[in-house]
Amino acid sequence: MKYILFILFSLGFIAKAQVVNKAETKPQSKKEDTLVIDSGKKDSLKIFKPTINDYQYQTQFSEKKVFDTVMTFDKTYIFSQQNNKDNFGKVQPANIGAGFNPLVFEVNPEENLSLLPSNKSYMIIGANDVKYYDVKTPTASFIYHNAMRNGAALKSTYTQNIGKRFNFALEYMGLRSQGLYRNSLSANNNTLFSGHYVSKSGNYELFAHYLHQNVNNQESGGITEDNLFQSGDSNYSNRQNAQVNLASSSSQFSYRRYYLSHQFTPFNSGKFPFSIRHIISHQGNKYYYNQTALEPYWYNDPAELVDGFPLTTKKYSENFSNTVSLIFNNEKFKLDAGVRYQMIKLGIRDVVALNGVPFPGELKENRIGAVGNLQVKLWNKIQLNSFLEFSNGSQFKSYLKTTNNLKFEPIKDYFVNAKVNFQSAYPSFNYLLNTSVYNNFNYYFEDAKNQSVMEVGGSINLKWFKTELFANYFRIDNYTYFDSNGSPKQSNNSVNISQIGGDATFSFNKFHLNTRVHFQNTLTNKELLPLPGFIGRANFFYQTQAFKKAAEIQAGVKVYYFSKFASREYFPVLNEYILPRADSFSIGGQPIADVYINMKVKKMFFFIEGQQIGTVISNNKAYAFPHYPVYDFRLNIGIVWYLFN
Repeated sequence: MKYILFILFSLGFIAKAQVVNKAETKPQSKKEDTLVIDSGKKDSLKIFKPTINDYQYQTQFSEKKVFDTVMTFDKTYIFSQQNNKDNFGKVQPANIGAGFNPLVFEVNPEENLSLLPSNKSYMIIGANDVKYYDVKTPTASFIYHNAMRNGAALKSTYTQNIGKRFNFALEYMGLRSQGLYRNSLSANNNTLFSGHYVSKSGNYELFAHYLHQNVNNQESGGITEDNLFQSGDSNYSNRQNAQVNLASSSSQFSYRRYYLSHQFTPFNSGKFPFSIRHIISHQGNKYYYNQTALEPYWYNDPAELVDGFPLTTKKYSENFSNTVSLIFNNEKFKLDAGVRYQMIKLGIRDVVALNGVPFPGELKENRIGAVGNLQVKLWNKIQLNSFLEFSNGSQFKSYLKTTNNLKFEPIKDYFVNAKVNFQSAYPSFNYLLNTSVYNNFNYYFEDAKNQSVMEVGGSINLKWFKTELFANYFRIDNYTYFDSNGSPKQSNNSVNISQIGGDATFSFNKFHLNTRVHFQNTLTNKELLPLPGFIGRANFFYQTQAFKKAAEIQAGVKVYYFSKFASREYFPVLNEYILPRADSFSIGGQPIADVYINMKVKKMFFFIEGQQIGTVISNNKAYAFPHYPVYDFRLNIGIVWYLFN
């Protein structure tokens, strides 16, 4: 009888893939991930109990990381935001999914040689941002955010290993938010399939994904009566009563990418550490500006319209890339170098003529280039990472990008990071070509020059108060911008920007204060790139365990502030930022305060905060852009739930 029971138990054990319990979050003393539990009998039966170290993820070319299920203060900055990122240095208008006003200058590599309007870029997942997983049991995660007025945002991920060497993942994000003002609905979504495979010998590895993203928004054009908003007029207590500039406009951005990267090591890696890598990808972007009727806000006279031109316009770009690289890799030194072929297109659906000369319907070219990566690790104290890419074409000129980061530890637990980055690239494709029923918004930037950005800077991490100090300097030649009429321009002289700041956390028992400050100054051509001189954030909170250590609680107040400055305006037709117009005004100088209480119960996090509490006792005068107010008081809820089956 005991043998029959033993056989039945063994079959059930195998059917469950030798997993009988959920992941634990406590660190284990052993280096191994899966724990082997003694069955209590002197037989060959072993019970495997996964720990949190069995649930890992990575981005391509990076080291694996364990799922983070620890309640840290920085999560209140991340999971209270609908894009699940710390949005320090940005300010959001009165709807989630409607983009941000960037308060700090930074380079977005996703805009290089592609069509990506700036205000559509905040939800985009780049090829280097895609996560690949390695999990012992089927795993799911859910991240929920409530919307403004009606709607919600939900990001769900499911991943599973098939055997030890292949993992697949499916991720879907859906966002729909009505917004506090008229004609400001956001409807965004993305679907991501990803897979990762390693052969039994380890000589072959493959990463692949398919991404489909849509970023869709109604466009209100901002409110028309800023004086009533700023004075707290009773007619504006219901924000839906506020008049806006546009009645029937919307914008759509579609982003598709197929990606495959695989690497083969033909010889024994211990004796001959050489590999061959092949990467092939195709990316297609489409941008639509839609209207159901002409908007009087954009023109004063019928002569400013293009006869017979459709109300809806479309632009698109494509980038097919094929790269082959040779890799030398050992423990302390890694070098890969290869050649890249690209086929790039930029096109418009409807062509117009300027001074009798029609715009090109499509710009395209074939490009040949080279890519290289260098990684050096010495004495576990020094690490150098360098990247170089160069390509050349007749239509979009030459492209050069290099990033160089040096990290070293002169004293134990004290780190220094230094960087020197340079990029010379044709302007983002949204600057090059546009057609519209409104004559003033038709342009073909035929004689554009490469915009060059030099960045020099670094940071120091100190043990005291978990402090980080940083400094950056930017020099931008041929700075490309949109003037107050929405036309692309390039500066004759360089734009120079300096940035310094730091982050520190002070603790006393269970009370903590985290502060972050950022000072910046546009040294030359300040009128072309207006930015606030100071951005600061303070988070004072109390953190403790509760309910007999079954839960962990954070409670505190956050204050966000940026100094007053003459901000650029948001331009819905292009989804870009233009220089201030005649009716513009300065924004900033208004603190934004939130009170919150966060809780962790097992693998579930709750982030609950009352945003903009100051507007409960006084009028809201804060703006994200001129004519685009910041949200009023609202209850903001974020929920994060990990399920390790």
